[in-house]
Amino acid sequence: MSLEWALQDVVAAPRSTIADTVFDELRRAILELRLQPGTKISEAEIAKRLGVSRQPVREAFARLARAGYLRIQPQKATEIMKISTREVLNARFIREAVEVATVRRACEIGDAVMLDRLGEILALQEKAQRVDDREEFHRQDDAFHLGIAEGADCRFAWTLIDEQKAQMDRVRFLSLAFGQSAAFDDHLRIFAGLEARDADAAEAAMRQHLSRITDILARLRGDFDRFFQDGAA
Repeated sequence: MSLEWALQDVVAAPRSTIADTVFDELRRAILELRLQPGTKISEAEIAKRLGVSRQPVREAFARLARAGYLRIQPQKATEIMKISTREVLNARFIREAVEVATVRRACEIGDAVMLDRLGEILALQEKAQRVDDREEFHRQDDAFHLGIAEGADCRFAWTLIDEQKAQMDRVRFLSLAFGQSAAFDDHLRIFAGLEARDADAAEAAMRQHLSRITDILARLRGDFDRFFQDGAA
């Protein structure tokens, strides 16, 4: 979906709605590497491309900067941030701490509604894997983890994770060129633990799933070193 097409139906909407849409579309473009790390962009350029005023673009840029996707420098071009290896590993630490506790709680209180929803998500993710639809696979990956948090009555936990994983998300998306099968198999093992209400098995599967990012990061640094920086963003 092009940015222009995405905004055709909201240009007459309230400014906050346009800003949200600009934010969502730019975030997706950055995540999916259509806007690559190191790329220079400007409010004027994006506003013209999308056919909107500069104010909602300015608001979207500010949110993207807070999330760690943009570096805004006065009197200089705004730049798509390179991926910080330190922030990726920090996000992995936070995800493991939170999601291990969440999946254990989901084993305790998750119900049939949760399992049905997760089963539907897995079916969609398997379909995306078959046709190599990486955007959809990634969306369903996030939906799976959100579904566990909701089943554990801990949706706030996913909100916390989502705020911390900007750098990790681009690594995850790059890894889908070779890592979809492993990620999907991990999800199946997590689901099996939840279905059996075996908290130890679900936790072990979740830990294995989240630990893969270390090896993935090392591999991607070899292939896409120009996208990375070693320190914090």
